[in-house]
This record gives sequence, structure tokens and C-alpha cells, in this order.
Amino acid sequence: MTNPRLHSQKTELPRELVELRDRIAALGEADRRALEPLVQRVIDSTRRRQRIMQLVQEALSQLRLDMKYLVFDLEATRRERDALRERSDED
Repeated sequence: MTNPRLHSQKTELPRELVELRDRIAALGEADRRALEPLVQRVIDSTRRRQRIMQLVQEALSQLRLDMKYLVFDLEATRRERDALRERSDED
């Protein structure tokens, strides 16, 4: 019987890793039992790296958006400052 964790597809795995998992599943009982824990660790670390990469990409997207807001605020503040300077120079 194969490990059910090997067949859970929370995130898409690289094609080579899926092929390796499938080939190990086709092995005899003794070989499969010896190799399944190893491939499971590789699958788990691959998924963990994918989640980390997704979090980093989301954080970068948020940072880009925050930077756009900051630049907008800075430009608005500069326009307000310049308008106040013009008014004070007129007085």
C-alpha cells in the first residue's frame, strides 16, 4: 500500500518529481518502503519552497503597490508645498 501523502496534490509538483514518485510507487514493497520516505521529504521541501516563493512574490507585489502610494503621496505633498510657497511669495 502506498503512502497517501505521496498522492496529495496541494501544489503542482515538477514533472520529474511526479515521475519519480510514480516510478517508486511501481516498485516492489521493500524497495518502495525504503524510498517513499525519501521522496516524501523531497516533495515536502519542494512544496515548502513553493509556498515561500509565493509569499515572497506576494510581499513584493504589496511592496510595489505601497511604493506607488508613497510616490503619489510625495508628489501631492510637493505640489502642496509649492502652492503654499507661491501663496506666501505673493503676500
